[in-house]
Parts: sequence; structure tokens; C-alpha cells
Amino acid sequence: MLIKHLQEKQKSLNQKNRDFYTVSGLQVYFKDPISNNEIDFEKVISKFEDIVPRHLRQEVEMIAIGWFEEFENRSINAFYDSGTLFVSNIQDNEEDLYDDIIHETSHAVETAYGYQIYGDKKIEEEFLRKRKHLHDLLWTAGYKLPLSVFMETEYDQEFDMFLYETVGYDNLSIMVQGLFISPYAPTCLREYYATGFTEFYLDSNHSYLKKISPELYEKLGLIQSEERLDNY
Repeated sequence: MLIKHLQEKQKSLNQKNRDFYTVSGLQVYFKDPISNNEIDFEKVISKFEDIVPRHLRQEVEMIAIGWFEEFENRSINAFYDSGTLFVSNIQDNEEDLYDDIIHETSHAVETAYGYQIYGDKKIEEEFLRKRKHLHDLLWTAGYKLPLSVFMETEYDQEFDMFLYETVGYDNLSIMVQGLFISPYAPTCLREYYATGFTEFYLDSNHSYLKKISPELYEKLGLIQSEERLDNY
């Protein structure tokens, strides 16, 4: 009975980790099997294609599931590169998997609509105002870095580690309430946009995002609408 049970479990696992194409032509490739056998990957992909408009998925040609060297080198669990979303096969649940896919899709969208997203500087200006406020909060709390560091928009690994290790995301989560969507959002301009994009497609209500990041919310509404983009 035990052998039969194990065989059936392995058969089920193999079926859930079989390469496939979606109706829209998206290729899903399993380099390694999903760690959590309870995750229905096809269900997650179906939700992704239902919620994210087709024109925002046009740069994503493949989703590759597995463990990749970049994950260890960069301490990440997903990334986008050249038409492919690389996503870790180690996932707690379907919500975490969906979150990773949406977040990395945001970076694919930058490839197609970078000018529309950043060209008028409105998101950048909103981001820097928030960074200035964060600098003041951290300075008061004893975490002191020059304001000039906070006024840079590009990713900086030292600043990332300052937020992640020196301040700590637990402390930062409290400080950024009502200011940033998450403790990761202040990392750089691109991640400010990406965390907002993720929130936009995770929370259909949008009320919190609209309240704390109105310029970002407005820009996400713009790229959400293909008609508005065509007229931009």
C-alpha cells in the first residue's frame, strides 16, 4: 500500500510539473519540479493571463521554473531576462508564486513602456519626495546616512543592504507604513514602480496604493489601458 501511495504521489507530481503552452502562446518550462505538490501551476498561470492585460504580457515569452545560479549569486528568487521570467521552484503557496510572476512581469513591461512609465518624471518626483521623508525618519531613529544617498534613483547594493540588514525590514515595515507599499519599495525607483505594479494586480481594490502613491497609481492605470497608451 505504501509503495502504491508513493507511486501515485510521484505520478501526480510529474503531471503537475510537465512543460506546456498556454492558449496565448506562453511557454512554461520546468527545469526542476515545484517543491510544494499542493501548488496548481496551471491555475496560477491562468489567473495571471486573466488579470494582466495581454499587451502587458507581450514581452514575456517563457516562464522557466527551477533553481538557477543567479538566485544564489544575487540572493533573489525570481528575475526577468530577455523574454523569460525565471522563477524559483521553491514556493510556499500559490499566492507567493503568483506574486513572483507579477513582480517580474513588471520589469518586462518596462522594456516595452519605459518612456510612458518614466518619461514625464512624475513617478521619480514622487519617489524622491518619499525618499526624503524616509531619510528624516531614519535619521531621527539613529540610522544616519547623507541625504544625497537617498536622492539617487538607481539601484545601489550598499543602500539595499543598509535597509535590509542595518535597519532591518521589520523596523522598516513600521516606518514606511503610509509612505511606501512595502519595505522593499524604497530600494530604488525601478523597485518602487515594480512593487506598485505588483500591488495593482494583487489588490483589485487599489485603495491603499491610490492613497499613498497617487502618481504611481495614475501611471499604472495608464499602462493598464491599451487605448490610453495609444493616445499617450
